[in-house]
Amino acid sequence: MNANVKILPEAVGVISADNKQAILDALADRFAAVYDVDRLTVLESLEQREALGSTGFGRGVAIPHARIDPLNRPVAVLLRLEAPVDFGAADGLPVDLVFGLLSSTNAGVGHLHALAAISRIVRDDAIRQAMGEAQTPEALFSLLTNVSDRDAA
Repeated sequence: MNANVKILPEAVGVISADNKQAILDALADRFAAVYDVDRLTVLESLEQREALGSTGFGRGVAIPHARIDPLNRPVAVLLRLEAPVDFGAADGLPVDLVFGLLSSTNAGVGHLHALAAISRIVRDDAIRQAMGEAQTPEALFSLLTNVSDRDAA
């Protein structure tokens, strides 16, 4: 993704979800399990951010994000949904790819850089399509790793 955002293989998954709330719940579960952050804090923070306006990025992608403590760098979760879900995106399209992002409350511009790195990935039509078609978490993580390696070169 980029050198400042940490994403571990176990933070990537393929899930079934029926609605936006189920997606936010799944993100909170995954963040808590992988990065040892408080699940309820994550969920409440993501819900508060969504209350300000949908983080549906468009083109079938959502990027729910929040700032919480204590984190020493931005961390991410990537979920591919088995079936698209309405996320209230500006383009009206349901999402099937969800990047969750958490940064420290004092991350400042680092949080914005992390969001920009994610948006660069999903704006690439070929990468977005490959991620949408990935059948396993391993395949998704591999695609993400290949993008990171290419961007670093």
